Amino acid sequence: MKEVNSLHSHAKVYIGIVHQLRDMITKDGLQPGDKIPSERELTDRLNVGRSSVREALRALELLGLIETRRGEGTFLRDFRDHHLIDLLGMFILQDDKAQGDILDTKMMIEKEALKVLFLEKKNVDSLMGKVAESGTLDEVFREIVMMHPNHLSHRIWNILNDFETLICGGKALTGVMREELKTMLEGIEKQEKETVQETYKRVRKIVDKDVTISNIFF
Repeated sequence: MKEVNSLHSHAKVYIGIVHQLRDMITKDGLQPGDKIPSERELTDRLNVGRSSVREALRALELLGLIETRRGEGTFLRDFRDHHLIDLLGMFILQDDKAQGDILDTKMMIEKEALKVLFLEKKNVDSLMGKVAESGTLDEVFREIVMMHPNHLSHRIWNILNDFETLICGGKALTGVMREELKTMLEGIEKQEKETVQETYKRVRKIVDKDVTISNIFF
């Protein structure tokens, strides 16, 4: 699993810095609303590269643990009431195995969304347009996930996708992928279960060659 391996190796670098930041915040006695040191100061104090510090801060911001105010700096947030963010954040940042589970969980949500589109015979015209105009695969799958009635799944997918993109970068949409996605959506229109299932697998295999993908329909 090339992408997942990349996720593991690169994640360890900035996750270690996230842990150092957490320890530093505790040691300094910082509270929600307090300003944290600048990137330059953190680089010096933690003795790491500035780009790594920037990624670690970005991860904390994605989790809602800090916020950046233009012209003022970066501040700690009171995230105690954000239970979803707290749960996902601690799972992702503290469990090494969790790094490899991000893609699997994203695919579970995507497959469930496709299943709902198929079973409810949803109109896919807007999705066809998205395939034509999008620059990345994630833009298309975000649109598919957003059509699922479960709003919690939207938020979970977005958080996981943000982390994956932060670590591995986006996935450019190629001509081959566009054609496969169009075939997948046509399968929904024509109610061809096997077409939807197999084209989804092929699209995911293009960017995640070694990943194991279970069926959408059972």
